[in-house]
Amino acid sequence: MARAVMLQGTGSDVGKTILVAGLCRLAANRGVIVRPFKPQNMSNNAAVADDGGEIGRAQWLQALACRTPSSVHMNPVLLKPQSETGSQIVLQGKVWGQAKGRDYQRLKPQLLEAVLESFAITGRDADLVIVEGAGSPAEINLRAGDIANMGFATRAGVPVVLVGDIDRGGVIASLAGTHAILPQEDRAMIAGYIINKFRGDIQLFDDGIAAIEKFTGWPCFGVVPWLAAAARLPAEDSVVLERLTRNNAGALKVAVPVLSRIANFDDFDPLAAEPAVDLVYVRAGEPLPADAALVVIPGSKSTIADLEDFRRNGWDTDLVAHARRGGRVIGICGGYQMLGRTVHDPLGLEGGQSQTPGLGLLDVETEMAPEKTVRNSQARSVEYDVDLSGYEIHLGRTTGPDCARRAVTLDGGRGDGAISADGRTMGTYLHGLFGSDVYRAKLLQSFGIEGAGHNYRQGVEDALDAVAGDLERVLAPDWLDALMPRY
Repeated sequence: MARAVMLQGTGSDVGKTILVAGLCRLAANRGVIVRPFKPQNMSNNAAVADDGGEIGRAQWLQALACRTPSSVHMNPVLLKPQSETGSQIVLQGKVWGQAKGRDYQRLKPQLLEAVLESFAITGRDADLVIVEGAGSPAEINLRAGDIANMGFATRAGVPVVLVGDIDRGGVIASLAGTHAILPQEDRAMIAGYIINKFRGDIQLFDDGIAAIEKFTGWPCFGVVPWLAAAARLPAEDSVVLERLTRNNAGALKVAVPVLSRIANFDDFDPLAAEPAVDLVYVRAGEPLPADAALVVIPGSKSTIADLEDFRRNGWDTDLVAHARRGGRVIGICGGYQMLGRTVHDPLGLEGGQSQTPGLGLLDVETEMAPEKTVRNSQARSVEYDVDLSGYEIHLGRTTGPDCARRAVTLDGGRGDGAISADGRTMGTYLHGLFGSDVYRAKLLQSFGIEGAGHNYRQGVEDALDAVAGDLERVLAPDWLDALMPRY
């Protein structure tokens, strides 16, 4: 079995995902055959793995960092929130069921064997597996039947490195408190800790390290500064959208309404990386900006519920006004479904009402059906006659007169999407649309912007290398060399 280490956080959003990705790239750069693994992920940002089936986008990114194809076994349990209390459960890439939070706690022991099976498969041909935890091991109210943190680590015998986020404050207390609250069996799994997101002179934290050692006895494996390159990598959690505010004066304004159940929002990262674009995430209670040239409605895990929220925010009125001013609209996946006349859900697959009126900018209708489409797709833009590469993850079938003007042609000649008669509104099920450099350049050119369409994918590769280089400079050399000896 491959060597393994698990990064767990003292809380959520402490930077585990980026640290795992950076360590994966560092190991790959040293010639180590490395794989990522996350027992349980909760995210509506899903990817289609190279072997088919859904995994978290974060594990897709970490596989990219390893320079290896992604697999459903890298994230065997994916929870996709559908409401405030319930989630869809994806097990080893396929929909397994649905459960509310309390019910899921009872189901977790049933899932552990599948998690351990996937872990063994992931490490089968590897030298090293780097595992990412979820939330915090100190959530002892969730410890019974745990599969995401110490429950997995103790069963699989994987040593743990705790990650503390100093930027949010209280990092000494969070590490010392975790030590104090963990049962002895779990505490014994912790090999050391990393301080993440430090700003300023790292030597100023020497006394903090001494204090943590006094309280816990754990060694420090390094103090990681704020990683500037991490901003060029896709984010996993939609909570980061609260911090993505730009004021790019004079740029083309593109507005994205932040739906309550927004999915696959990293579709917009390539647009955000364009210097000539001001990407604005519009939060609940804010109007769609009147000066936006383009409004893009993102994917949603619950189309009908998000349509109702869309109206409650008054965005339907704003969108109609935007269209009357000649503004452009693009809908992706759930956003495409919202743009039609009606969304039908006769079987109650989304758990709410059976149908709701759409936004009416496309002459199409959608009917939800139990068969879920999950596939990577090669495609071609009909509008700009350029190649696309993306993926589809959706329920439902969309039909209607505007589908005669297809947005894209998928591999095998299948048509997808629809374009309105005036050509200003377009919808498609294809995620990854803006990831095509040539498509993005053509789209922005249609707004009068020349010279766009930089190599976004290479930018991600460069950012991974930069993060890996930063980690190699600041993490304890003895620990790194033992974990990932150079080949």
